[in-house]
Order: sequence, then structure tokens, then C-alpha cells
Amino acid sequence: MSLSNIKKIWIGGELKASNDALVHCATNTLHYGLGVFEGIRSYSHNSSSYIFRLDDHIARLFDSALIMNMNIPYTQDEVKQAIKDTLLANNLREAYIKPMVYLGSETLSLDTRESSVNLMVLAWDAYNYADGGNKGIAMNISSFTRHHVNVSMTKAKANGNYLNSQLALREAKNCNVDDVFLLDTEGYVCEATGANVFMIKNGVLYTPPLSNCLNGITRQTIITLAQDKGVKVVSKRLTRDELYIADEVFITGTAAEVLPVYQIDSRYINNGNIGELSQFFMQEYQLLVRGRVPQYIDWNSKVNIT
Repeated sequence: MSLSNIKKIWIGGELKASNDALVHCATNTLHYGLGVFEGIRSYSHNSSSYIFRLDDHIARLFDSALIMNMNIPYTQDEVKQAIKDTLLANNLREAYIKPMVYLGSETLSLDTRESSVNLMVLAWDAYNYADGGNKGIAMNISSFTRHHVNVSMTKAKANGNYLNSQLALREAKNCNVDDVFLLDTEGYVCEATGANVFMIKNGVLYTPPLSNCLNGITRQTIITLAQDKGVKVVSKRLTRDELYIADEVFITGTAAEVLPVYQIDSRYINNGNIGELSQFFMQEYQLLVRGRVPQYIDWNSKVNIT
């Protein structure tokens, strides 16, 4: 993932050249991690570019800010326009987009009541979450535990929450696997480091409840696709050994998209093969994010990039 091609960054209400889009060394969020963000993607098809579920992402950004007691000084429509302007300024048709709300440099105190609230928008060439491709990825169960709901605000996509994910992902890479599943404080499967979890058993699609994991927008998309296809969807607590004997396992997220898991803790899922339903979700997702499925066209915000 290279950020070297970023030409313009939207910051403080205007587009600036990448080298001029600076924040102060005393920026409070840099020191303590109190900030919120979104990960959004745009996709292209023929001469059109589409931002996938932009309205839902920006609504969640504002929800995250409210949870973290941050008052974003822009309207949702202004943030959406800033994202579109950033894509246009960088001439990006297929991009990963990150709006981030952060605290200013007025104080380095833990008391942030007087801190200004600011917004930046970055966009760069879309990238692959993992190198699994058509094969899928190998995962382990992490030794790190997902945040407890009364330790961290797990419904907010907050900067500081991802320290947990960074430590867990480094552990995964050091063990020569692509990612890990984090368990909650009671030992049930919760999330991957940056994605939601699904498993299929006897034709039923299972996913952990939202008690202490992020309500992923890709997760919502897959549930809708499954229900429209007539697949039964059950939200329930999952144990690690249930994943071992699942017919299919995959993870979902804006970066991960729909990514099958062929191995967990050295145990092969479905003999290491991608299952039929996983294949369907992978293929259908790639069509709908590009505005090619009329049933879901309202999820796509079109941007005319020449």
C-alpha cells in the first residue's frame, strides 16, 4: 500500500498539496488517540466511478464522533462533498478513502473540553487487504482480547481502538499467517483485526452479535445479500472450535471486502477450498459495488471522474 501518489488532501475546509497538509506536533489526537475515522471505497465500471454506501459511512462517522463526545464542525453533506472533491483532485476512480476527525493542538491535557475538532480527508489507490486472492487467507486465534464494552467504546470507529488490532496483526504476521480472530473477554469469537466474521454451517450463515464489535457496513451488506438470496442468517455467539468445523468461513470489511478463510490454527476449512456461498458473496459484492446490480444501485454514489 503506497501513499506516495497522494496529490491533494482535504484539511481544514480546503484542498491542499500533500506536502502542505500539515498538523501541529502537539495535535492532541497524535498523542492520545482520541479521534474517529471511516474507511470508504470507490469503484469504477466503464466510464463511471461509484463510492460505495457513502451515506452510511458518513452517518457512522458522525455516530462515532457523538459517542466520543466530539462535535464535527461540518454537516454530513459537507463531508460527503469533501470526499468527492478529494477524489476529483487526485483523479482517483478506484480509491480507498479515509475521513478522520481529530482534536487540535490547543492543549496536551487529557481534559479535551477546550480542544478544537478538525477534519481531514485522504484518498489513495485502492489496495488489497491480504494477498490471498482466489485462495483465501490463513488465520489464527489471537492471544490478544477484543476490547470490553466498558473499557473502550466499541461501537465507535475510534483511532485508539486500533492499537489492539495493530498488536494482534503484528502477532499474526510474526506467526506467518494473514490475520487473526480476536476473542471477547468471555472467550467467544468477536472480530478479525479489521473485519467482521461470518461462518456457514449446513447452509445457515452465522455471525457474532454486535455486543462488542463494530457494526460493519460490509457486514450489513452481506446480511442483506444473504436474506435476499433466501439464506437463513443467525447472529449468535461463536466459539473458536465452531469455526474449526464450519463448512465455510470468511471475513468482511471495506478493506477486506469478502475474504474467505481456508485455514485456522493449522486446521483446514472445507479442505482448504472456497465454498459455494462464499464464492457467491465474493462475486455478487464485486458487481454491486460497481453499480452493476440494479436492486442495490441506491448504495452507490456516482462521481464523474474523467
